[in-house]
Amino acid sequence: MTRAHVDPSERTGRQPLRLPALEITQGPSRRIYTFAIDGKHMSDIATVARIRRGSDTQLHGYQRPESLAHVAAIRRYLDTDPSPMLPNAIVVAFDDRVRFEADRDTEDVPAFVRSGTLIIPMMDSGDPDKPGFIVDGQQRSAAIRDAKLDHFPVCVTAFIAETHADQRSQFILVNSTKALPKGLIHELLPGAAGALPVPLMVRQLPATLVERLNFAHQGPLRGMIQTPTNPKGLIKDNSMLRMLENSLSDGALYPYRGDRGGPNFGYMLGILNNFWSAVAEVFSDAWNKPPRRSRLMHGAGIIAMGYLMDAISHKRAAPDEIVSAAEFAADLKSIADDCYWTHGVWPFEDGERAWNDVQNTPRDIQRLSDYLQTRYRRAMQAVTPAQRGPQP
Repeated sequence: MTRAHVDPSERTGRQPLRLPALEITQGPSRRIYTFAIDGKHMSDIATVARIRRGSDTQLHGYQRPESLAHVAAIRRYLDTDPSPMLPNAIVVAFDDRVRFEADRDTEDVPAFVRSGTLIIPMMDSGDPDKPGFIVDGQQRSAAIRDAKLDHFPVCVTAFIAETHADQRSQFILVNSTKALPKGLIHELLPGAAGALPVPLMVRQLPATLVERLNFAHQGPLRGMIQTPTNPKGLIKDNSMLRMLENSLSDGALYPYRGDRGGPNFGYMLGILNNFWSAVAEVFSDAWNKPPRRSRLMHGAGIIAMGYLMDAISHKRAAPDEIVSAAEFAADLKSIADDCYWTHGVWPFEDGERAWNDVQNTPRDIQRLSDYLQTRYRRAMQAVTPAQRGPQP
């Protein structure tokens, strides 16, 4: 969020840091700044926004945990090489307390670049409210901090972001070509703003649904989905994302994704909470167990059950209504005896498979999906409306 400018001398008694810098204009309005600073003093102007959940379950920060092995390797290089060099710039996102003053005479430089001075407030060493966040280069910065060198100048590329959403978006873009954990990107997507690559934009809506299902105050999936800030979750976030993407593409969630307006999260979350509440009730012996002990909680089970949710919704739901938990449960009970989530053998059409032989592969997911939907259709054909349970 935008902060009111506060003179650092009034708050800390320390004069602001004034560094020679270049301002480079990219596109119609983006401005980036490049400057040099002693790496030993990076912690005076910028901190690392570690990804975490607060007591209110809101997402804070965006950086992955520091890799101690990586930091140690860089530090050994700095301490042992007679002429160490780290040419890559550290990328920093500043808030609007940082400002740039252009030099008066800039006529002899290209129109897209200005020389000047970047003015950065200096906080006390223990003050967490630094004006900058390290977007890329946290391992290098930590290694320089811990190295035995008295000083080590580094190049910094910086931009000024008014909101945390913009910082997260830039962090994703800067790291999208690196081996950044997908789970971290997925957890950051709901709070990102601005332009993102198309594959990430496609995942932003299902990622938002995962966040709301996982961190809502109530619901059957609360705390069940494994993410960087919820490592004890039993269901892999990618499995839940794939289930949601399938339903958003042409299933029960499709009418509410908001192609011509905003997504109808109320309807979508209503469907999802009702269905998974029914799943937890009907398959209570297989619910809330590690995937190795229950194929219901396994990627194949989650995705296959998503297809079944779509099939039941298509058969049950009236226009502008969603299937209730009781209706979902009534239909799920009709195939409960045909499911072998924790023991037994799945009698697939192409051969029997032990319950724990089902793997998270496209072929096994398709095999399990076809089996569940075939059993469901047969069960619905064999019962009368009175036997079927609650109706819309």
